Amino acid sequence: CHTIEAFDPSYAKGLVRYNPDGASAMNLRQLTRLAELSSWLREHDRRLLFELLVPAEPTQLAKVGGDCDLYDLEMRPELTVRAIAEAQAAGVEPEIWKVEGLDRREDYQRVAEKARAAGRHKVTCIILGRGADAAKLDNWLRQEAGVPGFIGFAIGRTIWQQPLKELLARKLDRAGASRVIANNYLRMIAIYLDARVA
Repeated sequence: CHTIEAFDPSYAKGLVRYNPDGASAMNLRQLTRLAELSSWLREHDRRLLFELLVPAEPTQLAKVGGDCDLYDLEMRPELTVRAIAEAQAAGVEPEIWKVEGLDRREDYQRVAEKARAAGRHKVTCIILGRGADAAKLDNWLRQEAGVPGFIGFAIGRTIWQQPLKELLARKLDRAGASRVIANNYLRMIAIYLDARVA
């Protein structure tokens, strides 16, 4: 907590790997620590951004024949909703939930409804890019745009990873890499804004 006070960020971010069907002792330990952090932040007029990753358990992946995309489509949305509910029940109260991209608009709606349940109407959600390819990310942005409770995205590697590799390999100079990164980011913004209007 001294580090939070020293840096005085707008949000304290907790990146958490949590699967409701995962090891119960580990889940309980994580939720206990996160509830302590959440409580401390509230007591000190600070805000929490909770980045939730829901990795597949081996038994879950086996149910979809080892297909990670099928896990993401058929299982992860419900597990995300359950993870949010379990965190809330434990006393974890972020202002922003940062969740992995989802393939269907109705899944975004369910996540936002759970994040804002029981009077949490000011809580918002954003999506993360998870290093996904541009086509997958485009779909996630289009599905998310305009869903009440979702306010945008925080995407990194999809935007800057390839230009950075090309810069390090001397295939691009610094100005060229900066231009590609900026164009990638502007493209994502345009997709998101266009989808909100549609």
